[in-house]
Amino acid sequence: MTSQHNKTSVAAISIFASGGMAAAKFAVGIAIGSLALISEALHSSVDLIATIITWAVVRVSDKPADEEHHYGHGKLESVSALGVTALLYVLAGGILVEAYSRLREGTPPPTISAVPFVVLVIDILVNLWRARALHRAARETSSQALAADALHFASDVLGSFAVIIGLILAALGFWWGDAAAAAAVAVMIALLGLRMAGSTVQTLVDRAPEGAHEKATAAIRSVAGVIDIERLRVRMVGATTFIDTIAKVPRTYPIDRVEEIKRKAHAAVDKAFGDTDLSFTAVPVARDNETVRDRIMVIAHNSGLAVHHVTVHDLGGKLIVSIDLEVDAGMRLDAAHDVANTLERKIKEEFGEDVEVDVHIEPLEPELPFGVDATPERVRTIADALTEYAAGGEIHDIHNVRVRNTDAGEIVNFHCRATPSMSVIKVHEHVDAIERALRRAFPSVKRVISHAEPPRA
Repeated sequence: MTSQHNKTSVAAISIFASGGMAAAKFAVGIAIGSLALISEALHSSVDLIATIITWAVVRVSDKPADEEHHYGHGKLESVSALGVTALLYVLAGGILVEAYSRLREGTPPPTISAVPFVVLVIDILVNLWRARALHRAARETSSQALAADALHFASDVLGSFAVIIGLILAALGFWWGDAAAAAAVAVMIALLGLRMAGSTVQTLVDRAPEGAHEKATAAIRSVAGVIDIERLRVRMVGATTFIDTIAKVPRTYPIDRVEEIKRKAHAAVDKAFGDTDLSFTAVPVARDNETVRDRIMVIAHNSGLAVHHVTVHDLGGKLIVSIDLEVDAGMRLDAAHDVANTLERKIKEEFGEDVEVDVHIEPLEPELPFGVDATPERVRTIADALTEYAAGGEIHDIHNVRVRNTDAGEIVNFHCRATPSMSVIKVHEHVDAIERALRRAFPSVKRVISHAEPPRA
């Protein structure tokens, strides 16, 4: 809202300044018969038209995207700048024709007085102020229309100096000075139009801003998880940088991890460019360091299957794969066998027909039923038993014991401590022994869930 107000207020002030100075130069030019001054007045009149267009356009260009303009309305600024460029060329052509006619016919020089010089000095000061204000607003808001307007007024300063020189030459007796100054103003207008046209056309044909591709690529590549960038496109629409990229990410990443990569990519390009709109397409690819187990898990995940305890052995070049496959407990054996066979076939397609695959089918662990906390006495009994089974072993300090009663049986959770240097497999073996002893002693215990941790520092 602040940037929009800044753009419209600066453009509105320019309208009044352009109108006032154009009227003053035109009146004085007619009064003294100076083609150069009239040309500058006409140039200022075009600037007046340009600022009115700019004032109208910037009120619309910042509107958000809608059903008909999916990329917003920013290109209106470029279209308006192109229209102003056409007006400049028409004006330059008309001035050159009139200047040539006066030079050929030897038209008398204008009447020289202090008035045109005063008007031109004031015009220079006003244009310098306007060009500076518009340039600052254009830089802050990335407005192409305001930037074009600022360029107009900067060129007006040169045009005013050319007119002053022409009037001085006329005062010194060089009758052609005024017409030559008018021709110089026309040439400057044409050069200005050429510069504006080049920049505007590049925006309209979606030319990427210089260095934008490299900067966007570097920003996205800096995000952890992005392996490579397959395609990246950049274009400007008004003040917004639109970036469209296809990035490669590890196929082993879960969806939420990929979404996190997208979020960080958005933050990275926003930091690099400011106002951006990023379209990020993630393409899952295999990494060079993928293990056989990683590849099997991808196959199962893509098939919508739950697998665990994947073991892989390489026996002299022959691959042996064993998998625990979880299926619905109520599924018929023939249907479950078909699922297992499909998984085996896909693994063979990935690794070759000579791979040996064994799939162990087991019921999918159901969701834990609703339960309530056991009585404190029951919790103490279970806790004492766990402490007894752990006594003298590698596991100690049984704590945070919780027992819940469910329709399926008792669920026991507990924490314990082990030596920090113990391997995970060793800890698992010891804890598993405690869990089995508890289930043997208490048949009502359906499941035991343990959490091993190192001693407190």
